[in-house]
Amino acid sequence: MKNSIKISVLTLALFSFFGPDVKAQSSTTTETYGSGIRLSIGADAGIPVGSLRNGYRWAFGGSAQADFPLIKDELYITLNSGYNNIFAKNSSNLNDIHLIPVKAGLKYFPVKIFYVQGEAGASFLTNNNKAEKSATFVYAPQIGVLLPVGGKSYIDAGFRFEGNTKFYEAGKSSNFLALRIAYAFSL
Repeated sequence: MKNSIKISVLTLALFSFFGPDVKAQSSTTTETYGSGIRLSIGADAGIPVGSLRNGYRWAFGGSAQADFPLIKDELYITLNSGYNNIFAKNSSNLNDIHLIPVKAGLKYFPVKIFYVQGEAGASFLTNNNKAEKSATFVYAPQIGVLLPVGGKSYIDAGFRFEGNTKFYEAGKSSNFLALRIAYAFSL
């Protein structure tokens, strides 16, 4: 199961990177808003929800994302990876949860700066050898805004729900709400 998840994520990432035929614009006019491949690096902060909030108080991490245009200025394929630390409460006997999510998805702009995004992939547990699974399915619906700050630079601010299936057979899902603030730039 672990190997099949890793192979699936790697295959999807390679297909997304090499699959779409993306060409740079060569125009003397002003660049269209958000055109081209866009990269972003950001910080993620969140709070656990559901049964996870009983033993954990907050989450913090970072991520890098690439957006590849499918339909100019409207629809993008996204590849996202990062690191999330979900901090245990001091009163609990639990350890922090360290996750490395690897996700792919779609980002759609119904209007110029507002987007809806959906991603899915695998989340890898890096610190707990007592878990029955070291990798689980992860999904993350998100809404956000892409604010231009000059030239080909943007601030990407998104709010998401991130759900992980359970790492323990008798356990609960590891879900949290998160805010991502990122610096983005077009290539």
